[in-house]
Amino acid sequence: MLSALCFRNAAPLIALFSGSVASAQELPRFSLPVACEVGRSCFIQNYVDADPSSSAKDYQCGSRSYDGHNGTDFRLPTMAAQRAGVDVLAAADGQVLRLRDGVEDISVREPGRAAAVKGTECGNAIIIEHPDGWQTQYCHMARGSLRVKAGDHVKAGQTIGKIGLSGLTEYAHLHFTVRHRGQVADPFAYSSPPGSCGEGQSLWQSSLRPSLAYKPRAILNSGFAAAAVPMAALEAGDVQQQQPDLASPALVAYVRGIGLKQGDVQSLILKDPSGQTLVDNRAKPLERDQAQTLLYAGARKPAAGWEQGLYQATYAVIHGGKIVLERSFDIHLQPAQ
Repeated sequence: MLSALCFRNAAPLIALFSGSVASAQELPRFSLPVACEVGRSCFIQNYVDADPSSSAKDYQCGSRSYDGHNGTDFRLPTMAAQRAGVDVLAAADGQVLRLRDGVEDISVREPGRAAAVKGTECGNAIIIEHPDGWQTQYCHMARGSLRVKAGDHVKAGQTIGKIGLSGLTEYAHLHFTVRHRGQVADPFAYSSPPGSCGEGQSLWQSSLRPSLAYKPRAILNSGFAAAAVPMAALEAGDVQQQQPDLASPALVAYVRGIGLKQGDVQSLILKDPSGQTLVDNRAKPLERDQAQTLLYAGARKPAAGWEQGLYQATYAVIHGGKIVLERSFDIHLQPAQ
């Protein structure tokens, strides 16, 4: 599974501390550690695992985590976005405690890559120490992008590097971990009582809480292509560079979702400019929770050719007979430029 390949643990990088839990008066307030808009140009793929057993659940008792996951994953939608450059930011004032650079930006899906990153699963990384025993850790950064050195003092919002693909990961993201005196602290639910759902205290700045509101499911990519859409091409960002036109042999609408649940039913309908349905693709109910899914609906060019105008696609996820996620998107087919 996709989620099983993400970062779990960076013990070689971490110096543990002991001490008491911070009081409410001492709690830090973190700024966003990535220079992107959550829900639009980047997405939360995984949260901290709140289940101490071999199972996993996020702080809302949902499925957006995996066993042993100790941070929040801020994911970019494509590698094209990563190549364009997305800054990693210090989440609070502090001092750089240690860092690592020089790990290649290569997907762990490449043969032999998992073994090659053993001991450097966090990839290119920075640990920043904050007052009262707090630390933040930033993993999977781009090789050669780190802008600080050990001992540097940084301010909240300061650029410290860029999101990469280094270490034990198969997609471009920042793995962000918060610790207090050596213990992992979920910034969405600090000091949440064991077994609770949606409790605890947020460590995020209050202005960020609307954009960081929990979403059990999300749409990572959607759009149109002129042929079938392989997952690898979608992840690379190649699909968005080749928009269909009136000469295209096919018109394919696609959607990649994350966080879909067992029993979810996906539907993707493609309509022509007159409102007639060209394709109605209704998938079977999911047999298990999915870290990501790809659904598409396509039609071949008619013998008379494509009608010039607006083609619309509507994607929906239905659970228990109710729509729980929905998006409409369109494209205007016109002669090639």
